[in-house]
Amino acid sequence: MRLLVVEDEARLAGALRRGLQAEGFAVDVALDGPSGLDAARHGSYDAVILDVMLPGLSGYRVVRALRDESNWVPVLMLSAKDGEYDQADGLDVGADDYLTKPFSYVVLLARLRALLRRGAPQRPAVITAGDLSLDPARRRVTCQGAEVVLTSREFAVLEYLIRRQGEVVSKIELLDHVWDSAVATAPNAVEVYIGYLRRKLGRERLLTVRGAGYRLVSEPVAQPQPVTEG
Repeated sequence: MRLLVVEDEARLAGALRRGLQAEGFAVDVALDGPSGLDAARHGSYDAVILDVMLPGLSGYRVVRALRDESNWVPVLMLSAKDGEYDQADGLDVGADDYLTKPFSYVVLLARLRALLRRGAPQRPAVITAGDLSLDPARRRVTCQGAEVVLTSREFAVLEYLIRRQGEVVSKIELLDHVWDSAVATAPNAVEVYIGYLRRKLGRERLLTVRGAGYRLVSEPVAQPQPVTEG
């Protein structure tokens, strides 16, 4: 299998290449962001090991460019930035895994093998439900081609619902996945934010299933039966 290592620390890049070659991989190395992006675009790689802090173009921008071009090569990001938001940013822009420096080489190999087992499935960077689209990386929502401005909480509620489109999602499930579990939040908070989203996106997109929860539909339903709006 062929790997691309994009790492500006020459000694680390060399050590990774030697170690991975000893494991039987064919390894190419790029030492900056632009050359790494060019290699990933034009090479037939099974996976990419990508540093975040790179000269010329950050690892975030490299992986985002690849995903924007529908290049789904598995990407394992490496970074000395170990904050939870840094890791979330890396995954949100399209990376498949994120490993902080210093790292265990044994763990890197294990994670790399896991990526290679999964392969490179076709994964849209933008989630759609009919004429509604949500881009998690850019925190952007459009409806009928027009951008809709949402608060962080509204975005989080919509993202969970659009990922479960067509399914009934209970208030408790939304509270568990969108609100901070360490802070007591009343279930009617969900109703409030569903109301906000309905005003911005249209009531017919977010249906209330009595006694069960909410369902986001890809095609607006003007008079749902037997589902009714609340």
